[in-house]
Amino acid sequence: MLDVSPSLKAKLDGRATTFCHCWRLARRDGFVSGFTDHDRDLAFNGVTFRANTGLSASQLETGLGFAPGTGEASGALADESLTEADLLNGLYDGASVETWLVDWSHVEDRALLDVATIGEMRRGENAFSAELRSAAHAFDQQQGRSFQRGCSADLGDARCGVDLQETRYRTGAAIVSCSGGVLTLDLASHFESGFFTGGALIFTGGANADARLTIKSHRQEGLRATLALWTPLAGDILPGEPATLTAGCDKSPGACQKKFGNIVNFRGFPHMPGNDRVIAYPSSLAPAMDGGSFFR
Repeated sequence: MLDVSPSLKAKLDGRATTFCHCWRLARRDGFVSGFTDHDRDLAFNGVTFRANTGLSASQLETGLGFAPGTGEASGALADESLTEADLLNGLYDGASVETWLVDWSHVEDRALLDVATIGEMRRGENAFSAELRSAAHAFDQQQGRSFQRGCSADLGDARCGVDLQETRYRTGAAIVSCSGGVLTLDLASHFESGFFTGGALIFTGGANADARLTIKSHRQEGLRATLALWTPLAGDILPGEPATLTAGCDKSPGACQKKFGNIVNFRGFPHMPGNDRVIAYPSSLAPAMDGGSFFR
């Protein structure tokens, strides 16, 4: 139930309406922007809510229980703070969206209708749409450990313990060229081919500044590296633009031991029997299935 002031309640009960919607969008990097469906800009809580941005949002649909509610925000790429490059580079992934009901004639009369998180984003030729997830979506997140062969930790997190700020796991780089989705870079340090496969390429300047992308493959000859990415970049890539590369991990016990020397923190179960053992049939060439260890 909304907690509204007496003056706001009186206006809601009146016949004439002076209400509009405002959306406060806060990215995870701290950048905040505001939008409204009113015909002029409004300002409150230190944010200017821009009009004529082409942004609209549907109401979140919720039900009883803990099922997450969903809605959608869509609009044209018309406002200067909503750029195609930022959307494609993932800067709005996981951003918080507050929906306000505001009396445009007296902005002090307002009510917070909902708080949502941006989920999946899609774009067309001149517009975009973003899935809005209610706070209940946090209950859908996996809790506890997974019983799986590969490591369930993310490289560099608290459960993993590897410090990705160490120079042996990261390096600076400068873009040499980009052709057909393949980047050529000069690295500050030499690494073996494949060291950064599955790792991150983070742009620290240029049109793609702050963009973070996953590396699909990495080849190295001397200090010259060639990278393929899983997703394309939105902005133009110019020679000399700075970037940082961080190591990748295939979540296998071999990589944990040999690449990072971190097998003590391995969060998988590499010796667990898989479905192949469940459907296997007796064979004189296979190890005896007597309940004993397969690694003795």
